Amino acid sequence: MARTVEVPEYEVQGRVRVDPSRTALIVGDMQNDFVKESGSLVVPDAEGTIPAIRGLLDRARGSGVKVVFTQDTHREGDPEWAIWGEHCREGSWGWQVVDELVPRGEEPSVHKPRYDAFYGTSLEHMLRVWGVDTLIICGTVANICVFYTAAGAAMRWFKVLVPKDCISSFSDFDTEVSLSQTASLLGTVTRSTDIEIGETNGAYRSKVEEAAREG
Repeated sequence: MARTVEVPEYEVQGRVRVDPSRTALIVGDMQNDFVKESGSLVVPDAEGTIPAIRGLLDRARGSGVKVVFTQDTHREGDPEWAIWGEHCREGSWGWQVVDELVPRGEEPSVHKPRYDAFYGTSLEHMLRVWGVDTLIICGTVANICVFYTAAGAAMRWFKVLVPKDCISSFSDFDTEVSLSQTASLLGTVTRSTDIEIGETNGAYRSKVEEAAREG
């Protein structure tokens, strides 16, 4: 029997201020196969998030925030293709980041084999070397790679911000469930236009950090 399930309400925080010297922007899996019409695993709303992501990316670059791109990366025989079909074959057009968001030469791209960008990569080491403790995570897919990367970050005590206008998924339900879980367990849900980049003087603490302090 079909039934209706309501997503619990969650807080969308306004005016979140971050310190550029301690923050990195993670642009997750905005690759042709997921974003462009002729891609092999298109996320319906992904292309529509490009302007908001580009605006956030431009502000991050202009303020000295570190920028990291992630690319879902697979080769022949990868077991993930049994789940999703072939996608993001390393070196192919579909594997490349969309032209509108192409990384600059100094911006690293993490080639990840699974959903979590920390799994099997040097991402954590890179962030620790930079002295980063706050991550703004955007891209696609909201309830898969974005969510699991946010979870991986929170498990490592990074402060996590997810701008809801900069993520996309295969359904609104999947997006909203992931945001509800993020807001209640992992960090802060906000909008890209509400992220202020400047000295924080300790003003922003994620829910994870608050829990750690209280514990």
